[in-house]
Amino acid sequence: MNLADAFAQSVQQRPQKVALFWGETELTYATLLAQSLAVGRQLIEKFGVQPGDRVGLWLKNRPEFIPGLFGILNAGAVHVPINNFFKPAEVIHILNDAGVDVLISDEELGVHFPALANAHPSLKILKIETALLETAEPGAPTSALPVPRSDSDLAVIIYTSGTTGHPKGAMLSHGNLLHNVESCRQVLDTIEADRFAVLLPLFHSYMLTVGLFLPLFNGASIILIKSLNQPHHMLHEMFQHKATVIPAIPPFYRTLTHAHLPSLPFRMCVSGSAPLPMQVLKDFEAKYHIPLLEGYGLSEASPVVTKNPLRGVRKPGSIGLPLPNVEVSVQDDDGRMLATSEVGEVCVRGGNVMMGYWNNPEETAKAMRGDWLLTGDIGYRDAEGYYYITDRKKDMLLVNGTNVYPREIEEVLHQFPGVKEAAVIGVPDPRKGEQPIAYVTPADGVNLDERTLLQYVRRNLADYKVPKHIFFLPALPRNATGKILKTTLREQAANG
Repeated sequence: MNLADAFAQSVQQRPQKVALFWGETELTYATLLAQSLAVGRQLIEKFGVQPGDRVGLWLKNRPEFIPGLFGILNAGAVHVPINNFFKPAEVIHILNDAGVDVLISDEELGVHFPALANAHPSLKILKIETALLETAEPGAPTSALPVPRSDSDLAVIIYTSGTTGHPKGAMLSHGNLLHNVESCRQVLDTIEADRFAVLLPLFHSYMLTVGLFLPLFNGASIILIKSLNQPHHMLHEMFQHKATVIPAIPPFYRTLTHAHLPSLPFRMCVSGSAPLPMQVLKDFEAKYHIPLLEGYGLSEASPVVTKNPLRGVRKPGSIGLPLPNVEVSVQDDDGRMLATSEVGEVCVRGGNVMMGYWNNPEETAKAMRGDWLLTGDIGYRDAEGYYYITDRKKDMLLVNGTNVYPREIEEVLHQFPGVKEAAVIGVPDPRKGEQPIAYVTPADGVNLDERTLLQYVRRNLADYKVPKHIFFLPALPRNATGKILKTTLREQAANG
């Protein structure tokens, strides 16, 4: 079984059911499959894509994302989702690292194509609008293209921030993702009548599994939200199309707890990508009487690892219980299994764990201990088997549920003329969870301007990575071995 076959089988059972709502547009399962096959054929016949080739998908949330994704899989290729907030320099790194020579995108992002072509001359771009005009003939067989792929074959490379330099490509097989979809189906009791409201980016591993594969493989529907910048209209779309399941991030639920709404029609809400404050969980459930399930995951685990149960005890502050057929443990640095309430590194084992990092055996070796995935998160297990995350071992921020790696920002700051040293830390933000701020030491005799420096960072990195403020210091605090003391900087930031 592979992901393309799983979707084709789902289509055969319900070809005329609406699979996707997009504003006033409704697309059936059969239509999405026909479009996917059309994209797959174009990739093979016009772009020469072979099984195992990596194909990038650089789109904002829009209906064409789904046939773009399944078109890649139907061609037997490997899907490489690219963050639509990325600037060309960030995209080029992924294209080069993954060996992507074919990119699916659209006119909206077309302004960046010359920069990509300049840096990556072999790049060929399939504009998805054109591809979808060439749909399958009426009555064409609703089956995948005859490209054999097994569950052990590579399906997706998700680029995830880490602790060393640029993002790393987590390799997920067809089997990894199918395993995680089935585990999520059992935990969330997904049924055909469900309608999943998708407001988070589809390039994210959380939405790929929970917002896209899970509903489509189980005969449910997706409501792809158009009005992301207009909360009132966003909720109107959810109400209009009768959403039943909302996978979102903590800031969304924090907003709903303060909204003047008498009720919500959802049967269940799911929170992921970032820690859910206990007060938000309590206030939300008290106000709306809807289960809000906090979970935990990471791209390297396809991504869901634990979830508070739909039926049973939901513990505020806990990331819940391991998913079916997923093992979780807490270990010390030597790999010793720790007992209840002992704090150590949270580790994961199961069919959802990645194949490794693309072309990066050193980082793969650091992330794995035998068949255990080392998450880099610190936590413990209580007497009832519920897990808790207490800290992050990795030097990483979470901005609106998205990983932001300080060193990447620091490297950009260091490239600016006159910057001697730079250090980036995260500070709490009531709306975004965290935001980066930077501390910079100017070179001798140089006067730096915060606004100019911020504009420089914004030209080179996605907007959500741009520091909220840049503070100038004559020297950065260091310990006896010369390491920058970010703890001191965090204390300084907390004290204003």
